[in-house]
Amino acid sequence: MATVTLRDIIKIYGEFVAIKGVDLDIEDGTFVVLVGPSGCGKSTILRMIAGLETISHGELKIDGKLVNDLPSRDRGISMVFQSYALYPHMSVSDNLGFGLRISGVPKDEIARRRGEAAKMLGLDPYMDRRPSQLSGGQRQRVAIGRAMVREPKVFLFDEPLSNLDAKLRNQTRIEIKRLQRQLGATVVFVTHDQVEAMTLADKIVVLNDGRVAQIGTPLEVFERPANIFVAGFMGAPSMNMLKAEVGPGNTIRAAGLDVPVPADRFSLPAQGTAVTLGIRPEDIVPEGHGTRPELGADFSAEVSFAEMLGNESLLFAELGGTEIVARMQHPRALEPNQQVRFRIDGARVHVFDNESQNSLLR
Repeated sequence: MATVTLRDIIKIYGEFVAIKGVDLDIEDGTFVVLVGPSGCGKSTILRMIAGLETISHGELKIDGKLVNDLPSRDRGISMVFQSYALYPHMSVSDNLGFGLRISGVPKDEIARRRGEAAKMLGLDPYMDRRPSQLSGGQRQRVAIGRAMVREPKVFLFDEPLSNLDAKLRNQTRIEIKRLQRQLGATVVFVTHDQVEAMTLADKIVVLNDGRVAQIGTPLEVFERPANIFVAGFMGAPSMNMLKAEVGPGNTIRAAGLDVPVPADRFSLPAQGTAVTLGIRPEDIVPEGHGTRPELGADFSAEVSFAEMLGNESLLFAELGGTEIVARMQHPRALEPNQQVRFRIDGARVHVFDNESQNSLLR
């Protein structure tokens, strides 16, 4: 497999700067997920790696070789598209082997690669079928197999699961991760779905408006978001954000509450400085549900709506004029507009600087 290196990559369309100086190091055998909202530039970066978009400025290297002006076919990459892009008039077998055949690969080598891919992806029973005779998940496996037989240095995936239903999406996600580990492949995977990013990635690259907002492992990005954007984007539901200020001692004052925080967790500015307090829904604990946090602040609120999710519920309430969401484990039925007592876990809150929007975590 291979490394991929991006240095000060910029993409300009006319007067619009789509990618604004991206630096990224992708190590050999790493599963990297580019994630962010629509229009953030993630697919543009993928297409530049693939050679489907020109690079306006900067350097792109694959395995240490500069490839800015190298044609796609010579970069050692294979790409799996959102739309599968299979040949509808060809069988699965012909779809898998067509690219190799037109590249002049010998027939016995085509048969070997096609057979290995079919076995690994469970496609043997479908080799004589056409794409129209396959389910969405089967078509996506054929698209992945077609990429595999090229034996590329780098696999590129452009939102490959977005056309699948929820169950198939989960199954295919597991298959892709298992396959990547078996092959030891270098993978660059684009998605707007943070669940896909969290479950698939060795390294997540969060993009916002053509810039890198944060790079880290899934746990790092979730537990230590670098800024308000990442904190709000990663996590479902989103992190609750409250207007706040630094209180006396090691407290953050928000919505009439003084929330105590660990003394060594933040580099806090002077008392009275305006900040933003971030609290994940699972860190607002309803009384009697989950472990009561030792360090925290209590409040009561009227639950306006409860969204049942089976083994948990999301409770929507208001705190200081701002709607908040709390996560209730092992849910019970609630009366309409019932008062519930909550406790904010002060050991797990986040505090952000209002001017830079960066986290104040040490």
